[in-house]
Amino acid sequence: MVASPQWRTELQALEPAQWPAYLHEHSGLPGPRANTALVAAVATLAGAEVIDLLLADAQEYTAMCAAAALGRRSEDPRARERARLLARDQRWRVREGVAIGLQLLADEAPAALAPTVLAWADDPDPLVQRAAAAAVCEPRLLRTAEAAALAVEVCRRCTAGLLRVPAHERRDRDVRTLRQALGYCWSVAVAADPEPGLAAFRALGSTDPDVAWIRTQNLRKKRLARLV
Repeated sequence: MVASPQWRTELQALEPAQWPAYLHEHSGLPGPRANTALVAAVATLAGAEVIDLLLADAQEYTAMCAAAALGRRSEDPRARERARLLARDQRWRVREGVAIGLQLLADEAPAALAPTVLAWADDPDPLVQRAAAAAVCEPRLLRTAEAAALAVEVCRRCTAGLLRVPAHERRDRDVRTLRQALGYCWSVAVAADPEPGLAAFRALGSTDPDVAWIRTQNLRKKRLARLV
């Protein structure tokens, strides 16, 4: 995702206190699609003061932008922890902002993504696991065998996390959100480097009903269906 020069130029001309109102005006909301190009511009430019102002604004779009800015700065432990908390937000656009920010970090420094997504894949919170999978399973980031292997490992760990959830808790909304993400993330990871990816995917088995659903959903994706 590229931050549009237009948004960058206009944001740089604003005082920090002006950012929330500007973002509301250009958010694309209400509507089916938020302005993600503007989110990316905020993520690359917002400093600590702006991030705090956006979170204090408490609206979904400004929180999404702040989440992206923190995700992009997740090499810093404090920013990473704040991003992790926002990855648990009940507003899906805020959670998506975290993933966008992590992907922007990986665009600039590919090796920087691994420590965060591996740690988050082992997090007990299914929404944090979901953020790890959604962040790393992005085709533009999976251009090397190492990157593809990271994506497969994150998917494997997140699937193992799902399996650890007791059966009577599997209908919890956050758990279902993780399952939904794994229903497409595996196909992205496997397609990036098919031979080792398929081996890991086939090792999932199919006796658990949720894993069986994940397998079925991924096999319906053209990127994976053509490989099996």
